[in-house]
Formats: sequence, C-alpha cells, structure tokens
Amino acid sequence: QWATLRIQKGANKPRPEMQKVPSNGIIERDETPMEKEIARLHQADFEFSDIFYFCRKGFEAIVEDEVTQRFSSEELLSWNLLTRTNVNFRYISLRLTVVWVIGVIVRYCFLLPLRITLAAIGIMSMIVGTTLVGQLPNSRVKNYLSEMVHLTCSRILVRALSGTIRYHNKENRPQKGGICVANHTSPIDAIILTNDGCYAMVGQVHGGLMGIIQRSTVKACPHVWFERSEMKDRHLVMKRLKEHVADKTKLPILIFPEGTCINNTSVMMFKKGSFEIGGTIYPVAIKYDPQFGDAFWNSSKYNIVSYLLRIMTSWAIVCNVWYLPPMFREEDEDAVQFANRVRSAIAHQGGLTELPWDGGLKREKVKDTFKEEQQKNYSKMLVRNGSV
Repeated sequence: QWATLRIQKGANKPRPEMQKVPSNGIIERDETPMEKEIARLHQADFEFSDIFYFCRKGFEAIVEDEVTQRFSSEELLSWNLLTRTNVNFRYISLRLTVVWVIGVIVRYCFLLPLRITLAAIGIMSMIVGTTLVGQLPNSRVKNYLSEMVHLTCSRILVRALSGTIRYHNKENRPQKGGICVANHTSPIDAIILTNDGCYAMVGQVHGGLMGIIQRSTVKACPHVWFERSEMKDRHLVMKRLKEHVADKTKLPILIFPEGTCINNTSVMMFKKGSFEIGGTIYPVAIKYDPQFGDAFWNSSKYNIVSYLLRIMTSWAIVCNVWYLPPMFREEDEDAVQFANRVRSAIAHQGGLTELPWDGGLKREKVKDTFKEEQQKNYSKMLVRNGSV
C-alpha cells in the first residue's frame, strides 16, 4: 500500500522540464546529455567538485544500468493478476489473494488445456504439412501449398496464444524480393507476422522442439538457419541471402537485426549485415501490451518449452504491428548509417527507447574499443570546456 501510494503520488507530481520520459526503474535519470551537463557545471577551469557528476553517473550505472535491465521482464506500475513481473507472489490482502487464486484456476484449468490442444494441432500440422510439401518438386504449386501451410498453422498457433493483434498500414506490407526487419522480443514475433503474411525466415539454429520445427519447415520454404559461433557459416548466409533477394519471385526475408530478444521497452543496435545485402528494406514495429501477458523471452533463464508454458498461462498476447513505408539505402550512406536510420524509424513508431548498445552484451562483456572511445569523448569534452 505504501509503494502504491508513492507511485500514484509520483505520477501526479509535476516533473522538471528536462525529464520528459518517465522511468519505471529504480532510478529516475537525468536525460541531459553529458556534454551539456559538463558545460553547465563549469564555464572555466576544471574544478574538483566536477568529479561528483561522474560519481553519480557511476553509482546509477552500478545500481541500474540502461542495458542489462533490457534483458529482464519489464516492471509494471500496476498488477496484471499474473505474477508481479520480476517479483514472485506476495501477500497483500485477502481480497487480492482470492482474486489471484481465481485467476490461477481459470488460466491453468480452463485456458491452458485448450491452448495446449490448439498448439499441438498447429505444431503437428506445421511439421507434417511442411514435410509433405517438401517432397514435391520445385514449382508454383509447391510454393502455393507451402504458403498455405505456413499461413494456416501460424493462425492456429496465434489462437493458441489467445493473440489479439492489430495490423496498421497494411498497404506497406513487405513484398517478394524484399527484406523485412523488425524489433525482436520473442520467438513468437515470427508467428505474429506470419499470421498476416508469409516470409522466408533467418535465424539461429536451435535444439529441441524449435529445432524440429526448423528442420521441417526448411524443406518446404527456403528459410536460412545459421550457427551463431561459426564465422564461415555467416559468410555462407550472406551469400544465400543475396541470392534470395535477387530472385523477385521468392518470399520476403524476415530478419531481426538486433540478434537477440529485448524486453520490448527499447530497440538496441542493429547488425549491419542485414543492410549490406541490398534490396528494399521494409521496417516493421512490434509493440506488445504487457498488461495482459509478458511476451519477452529471457533465453538465459527459460528454455523454449518453459517459456511457451508461461505464455500460454497468461491472459492473452495483445500487440500492435505497424508496417512502415519501404526504405532504401542512400548513395552517401554506409550500412551502419542505414541500419541506424531504420532502427530510429521503428523505435519512433513503436514508442520504444532507442539505445546504441549491442544486444550481444546479453552474453558478452563490453569491448575494450568501445570503452576507449568513451574515454576519448570524455577527454575531448574536458578540453573543449577549458580543462587540462
């Protein structure tokens, strides 16, 4: 009750003009850029008190940095009758406990069996259907049957998730011979998009149930699966993608350039490889509503089966999908600049925070070159403001 009152009081309290974006984390950060903050701290020589600004920034990063929190479930300001996001069930009052217990009975005893049945039908239909279609010789009939199998099974799987999806600007849907790029939150992103159209997908090779589906679907459709750790395989992937894009009769390629799942609060750095292929880029923004269910997959914490069980015991998967106008690489742009421009468009449309960090930080440490770059920028700012 104390925490709820504090949240409500904070929401009604007028914020300073510089803090335009409310934070739902532990720290309410000052969004003023470092350059402006240093210029405001002193107008002449360096003062010893200036180090407190950097101490504060260091403490903020230790307590809650802006990167690692994107790899865990989004914290909600209000309870959605599921587990309280990153905190397990805690007793608050008898009334809320009764409501929660009723919700558990409905979700696990009624919704879950129905959803498991639909999911089993959809998965088995996908595996059997694509395997059978894969035995046919390459022809228009095979391509048509493959699209029908993918589209039908995807719609069954969306029903298994109680998916409620709104597609905006359908006139901008990806066309054959193009590349569809979207922000990445979950493996079900692909199902959300194939519910409205067919794609040739690109992604990492998985094991278990996901691996079985990948091996069966690739027989009917030219999906591209690769090993993340094999550089030689990556070069082969680029070659296959260029050949795919060159054929304007093939399905559009679906790529998630972030390379890993982010918790749908932000868009992180796009890998430039997707933008070196050539062809037309069709950006797509996906935004889930966490009030009905958390779609984020924390792959370091849950395997695919456990994740799907959590999804199917949620109330529903509700999201909006925006098809953005096609984008082309300009003559004076390199692949990185083009990727950043596409990322900005997706983040703006989906209401997501745009971060310059690599999603690979989910599994790796910050590269030394990036640290050195930040140190050089800091030195330049001090010299620019008259410090030595």
